[in-house]
Amino acid sequence: MCGAELMSLPEGVQRVAALLQERGHPHAPVMLDDAARTAQQAADALGVALGQIAKSIVFRRKSDDAAVLVITAGDQRVDEKKVEALICPDGKRLGRADAAFVKERTGFSIGGVPPLAHATPSITLIDQSLFRFEQIWAAAGHPHAVFELSPQQLQLLTGAPVAEIAVDPVQEIADLQHAINLVAARAHEIRAQAINLPSPCISVCRMSAASGWCEGCFRTRDEIALWSQGTDTDKRAVWNLIEQRMAALQP
Repeated sequence: MCGAELMSLPEGVQRVAALLQERGHPHAPVMLDDAARTAQQAADALGVALGQIAKSIVFRRKSDDAAVLVITAGDQRVDEKKVEALICPDGKRLGRADAAFVKERTGFSIGGVPPLAHATPSITLIDQSLFRFEQIWAAAGHPHAVFELSPQQLQLLTGAPVAEIAVDPVQEIADLQHAINLVAARAHEIRAQAINLPSPCISVCRMSAASGWCEGCFRTRDEIALWSQGTDTDKRAVWNLIEQRMAALQP
């Protein structure tokens, strides 16, 4: 890539391109159409399978506030419990990384976080599922910029370990059904109770990115935060919502 071409790119993409060039990587970043806002749209624009889009997902390790970058295939979801087992030896959990945290630690905005050229070093893990493909595409410092590489080149460029960290769909279904069974049994027990309604928490405190509900009690973050301040009428209303949500999740 010549100097003029490099200078025409967004600043974040320039940093990624320069580092790739420095390391002798054969593929420079390319800009996609602005309409390609999702992994599926990026895959369609490139004419590749969804799994070939290497998603960059950033978490915050609660014990030391470190940024944790997980790179997984576009058709997979990250199992936070597997990631925690690998990088949280103290038993503490991962936290949500908001836009400000991601920008501060990596130097890039959510949606365009590349696997390299971060402002500060990140703990990085590569999901084994990417190795199904000979060719993948990773973010290049901007929501509409990507660059081509192989999974092996991704590992060489980052020095990151490879692990099985995608959600097991069979186990996910089993865990969901177990949570539903526990909470449904508690809902049945308190149906005739008018005062001092108990919390639906079953000590599985993990928010689902898909639904926005806790995977253990099926409440939203706001409902969890406001529970202790609520009246019994408020709590009954939340219990009713929980039962509706569980019914909607049943196959």
